[in-house]
Amino acid sequence: MLSVTRTAAHPPCAAPFNLAAHVLAHADDTPDKVALAVLGLSGAERWSYARLKQAVLGTGTGLLRTGLVPGDRVLMRLGNTVEFPIAYLGAIAVGLVPVPTSSQLTAPEVARMIDTLAPAAILRGPGIACPETDMPVIDQPALEAMRGLPAADWDMGDPNRLAYIIYTSGTSGVARAVCHAHRAIWARQMMMTGWYGLGPQDRMLHAGAFNWTYTLGTGLMDPWTIGATALIPEPGIDPVQLPLLLKRHDATIFAAAPGVYRKMLQPGTPLSLPKLRHGLAAGEKLSDSIRLAWEQATGTAIHEAYGMSECSTFISASPDHPAAPGTLGRPQPGRRVAIVGPDGPVPLGTEGTIAIDRDDPGLMLGYLDAPEDTAARFQDGWFLTGDQGCMDENGAITYLGRADDMMNAGGYRVSPIEVESVLNHFPGITQSAVTDIEVKQDTRLIMAFYSGPAPVDEAALDAYVKENLAAYKRPRGYFHVQALPTGANGKLLRRELRPIYEALNGQA
Repeated sequence: MLSVTRTAAHPPCAAPFNLAAHVLAHADDTPDKVALAVLGLSGAERWSYARLKQAVLGTGTGLLRTGLVPGDRVLMRLGNTVEFPIAYLGAIAVGLVPVPTSSQLTAPEVARMIDTLAPAAILRGPGIACPETDMPVIDQPALEAMRGLPAADWDMGDPNRLAYIIYTSGTSGVARAVCHAHRAIWARQMMMTGWYGLGPQDRMLHAGAFNWTYTLGTGLMDPWTIGATALIPEPGIDPVQLPLLLKRHDATIFAAAPGVYRKMLQPGTPLSLPKLRHGLAAGEKLSDSIRLAWEQATGTAIHEAYGMSECSTFISASPDHPAAPGTLGRPQPGRRVAIVGPDGPVPLGTEGTIAIDRDDPGLMLGYLDAPEDTAARFQDGWFLTGDQGCMDENGAITYLGRADDMMNAGGYRVSPIEVESVLNHFPGITQSAVTDIEVKQDTRLIMAFYSGPAPVDEAALDAYVKENLAAYKRPRGYFHVQALPTGANGKLLRRELRPIYEALNGQA
């Protein structure tokens, strides 16, 4: 038997279609229901479905009145506020193409995005880094003023047309612009039972910021699509305060990156969360120690999902089908997934590359203006993730690691080449190499190693890095070495950096 799932395909997307209209389809049926509550320690800001829909369609009207036309790309440089999802949906509602980006990016990083995107406008929040530019900039007060404008009409059309673009780190060191169609939200219905166990009655609390794509999809778009209530902590809430908010606001489902669960857990201390049914984890591998500690503290399970920017999540555990020990779970119902080798799907129990059918409705349209990079990800009808795994006779998939040197920093995939290219321009560094290292149980940090005539001024190096890399990409330690590990062909062996780290830190 080959490592290929055999489930009925997900129904085709309706047409004509608009992503934002699909997300807010329940607004007319339940106008007074709370769609969103932004939670603070002293209270909550609540948005009904009717208010949310008005803000989205009013923003769509306002964006068009600035001179933007359907098809224009709009770069989003907004902070952790409710304006982020409103502007995102408002743009999509009227046929614009939003490009959400992390507020942690530096001006040089954003400048490189602008060069490839050629956006028609930039939506910018206060204090968010952005290079000087001649293109139109719409600030946050202007966006907020648009909410009360007359509602725009939905821009309905082909579900395969471009809806939004997101950036992901590439193995080449250059951030890739991933183009997604309107149908991407239709495909996310496979997550409702295949991962979330989510229904209209649920109140899902997502621990992430508004402007993180994990929050945008799992924490907001998906609950709204099914008519549930989304709960988001206000900026500044510490993970140790989340149990209070979960209990106070009757959260039934909790979603976060594994690192947040770790910070919430106090050894031997139970968490009283009577309404919570289960937790969700994605962004990085969930360790067995965190999973077990959460189950002991709360009496509830964490269901993990695996995915990527090019296709969101497509392998997961769920309340109806918990993951077998040591596995990620199974492909969601409606997904066609395989473990492939050079000649296609491999036998069950054999290691290979995790792949998904190229016709999956959630799969990207391609990388922006990069047909060769796009084509390189496909093989005989499969999209190759680059991650290794194996499939058992029940379809459960075990994750066996990355096929490349990509790092994971708090749920963000980071290319070592991108970080190294910045370090290599610093005076006194001949060559650098970076990797993520588990410095203590369940805590991985990016560490940098470099060769050069002598150790460089670390404070100056750190200041330089802060000017050129987003916080989640920055090394947390710098180590001067006589030579970096390389193979016979001179290629860096980043897997050999861990022993160097241990030797320099006196670890066995």
